[in-house]
Amino acid sequence: MSELSPQRRELRMSDADRERVVQKLNAAVGEGRITLAEFEERVAGVLASRTFGEVEPYLADLPQPPAPPVRDIIELKSMASTLTRSGAWTVPRRLIVRNSAGSVKLDFTDALITYPIVEIHLDVLAGTTVLILPVGATVDAGEVHTMAGSLKIRQQIGGHGGSTHFVVSGRQRMGDLVVRHQYRFWRWRW
Repeated sequence: MSELSPQRRELRMSDADRERVVQKLNAAVGEGRITLAEFEERVAGVLASRTFGEVEPYLADLPQPPAPPVRDIIELKSMASTLTRSGAWTVPRRLIVRNSAGSVKLDFTDALITYPIVEIHLDVLAGTTVLILPVGATVDAGEVHTMAGSLKIRQQIGGHGGSTHFVVSGRQRMGDLVVRHQYRFWRWRW
């Protein structure tokens, strides 16, 4: 958690996010890294925290799992099936997506993004593509060629500057391309 972007530090935590932090603290007490008294103190602080930035001090002196290596280019291929990425996945600088007769859903909300610009090249036939951007991210999809479908870009109003910029290009045939930010209602996110 110590490598959070400034925008991520300001984000409010959900109950599920707090629970994940408590699980890390539980593992640390089980390994003998912190005492039971330290555990109780840190858990109380985590449960009282509102943002990701407020939780960082409780994990700062604990070892973090090694970050997976970031590849420069990744190609995702699928045929007659659903292609999805969500949760904590590592995003390359360039992502090539090839899909025929199936849907694509790439959720970048909780992904590890180390590049300021992420290029996504689409080659999708007979399927819908949904790209869910993280808070503050911007998108340029001017180089996407659509045929028998539509392009829907829902930019976040009042987004934070300095976040990741996505450049989408390629072909979306016989299906829609939807680029949006995460929807939230109470505890639900989709």
